[in-house]
Amino acid sequence: MMRFTRILSGACLVLCLLAHAQDAKKAGLLDATEVKKLAPGVYYFAGQSAPVQLRNSAAFRTSGGKMVLAGFVDTSGYSSDIQQKYQGFFITEIKLKVEDADIAPGEYGFGFMKDGKFIVMDVGANDLTSVSYKNDDKLGRPVPLKMTEDNGSYRLYAGRKFVTLTPE
Repeated sequence: MMRFTRILSGACLVLCLLAHAQDAKKAGLLDATEVKKLAPGVYYFAGQSAPVQLRNSAAFRTSGGKMVLAGFVDTSGYSSDIQQKYQGFFITEIKLKVEDADIAPGEYGFGFMKDGKFIVMDVGANDLTSVSYKNDDKLGRPVPLKMTEDNGSYRLYAGRKFVTLTPE
């Protein structure tokens, strides 16, 4: 009987650990602790490396376990031409739509421009696509950067400005 109890206890422990591991890989927004583990400390863009603002980074995981990360970087070492466009990094392991533009898996720079456009650039600072962003005037407390879930899509916010990211 003692042996049966040990086997049952061991089986329960294994099942609990498996359930916990499944929850850890759950699709959706990642919490700040998970983002800090995944986001790079520095990001290479346009011939330079810049520190990532981990407090202004966000990510989500798809049901297939793939990640999409975004965050602001310190652009103080960049030329004023690049500073006007480049605000942060954008890494996607999946194909997704940013508004109506297709983005392939890869690593990019992004910026919310003053002219109402959200721009995505390759790591050489070459423009790849630009889409119009929206403003969320009902957003209660805007922060520099965050993501929210929206019926299978995600919103990437910079203050009240946002674009919709839709996994494909």
